Amino acid sequence: MTNKFKAHPWHGITIGANAPAMVTAFIEIVPTDTVKYEIDKESGHLKIDRPQKFSNVVPTLYGFIPQTYCDLKIAEYASLKTGREIVKGDGDPLDICVLSERTIIHGDIMLQAIPIGGLRLIDKGEADDKIIAIMKDDEVYESWKDITDCTEAVINRLKHYFLTYKNIPGLEKPTCEITHVYGREEAYEVINRSREDYKNKFL
Repeated sequence: MTNKFKAHPWHGITIGANAPAMVTAFIEIVPTDTVKYEIDKESGHLKIDRPQKFSNVVPTLYGFIPQTYCDLKIAEYASLKTGREIVKGDGDPLDICVLSERTIIHGDIMLQAIPIGGLRLIDKGEADDKIIAIMKDDEVYESWKDITDCTEAVINRLKHYFLTYKNIPGLEKPTCEITHVYGREEAYEVINRSREDYKNKFL
């Protein structure tokens, strides 16, 4: 009875002793979900953010890395890499897309993930990186060590999802832009910077 309460997925779960080479991922949504779930920041419970408006569904397991935060350090790095003035991150934990051959039927779970790269996404002027990783011990994807091992089809599916999932045809201009697809070492830097942002914000 020493642990009577569920740990907050963002603050109460550790990123993992081997980060950034291996990180804990908290999965919010899976490819079969027809609504977008996300963590309620105050309570730590999974909530419905919105129904998926159209036929596009997330192509991988999708969630965030605990004890990370996207703020000034993430924005500084995005500015350095894009040559633009990006003043802040999106104010959320760092997002992660986890590839696995296995069918995971629901979110609200933890797993160990091995980062191999990422997408540099700018959403309404804010840095909103998406780390791409493989699930630890996945027999199909375990040989992928860097983004160069990832097939173009997988990258294109991820890019298409993030570039379209907020859009309503004819009613708004696209708000998201992907400036770079980057490899493992750059993903490590993004993860480490998000950990710094977390410490500066919460510790």
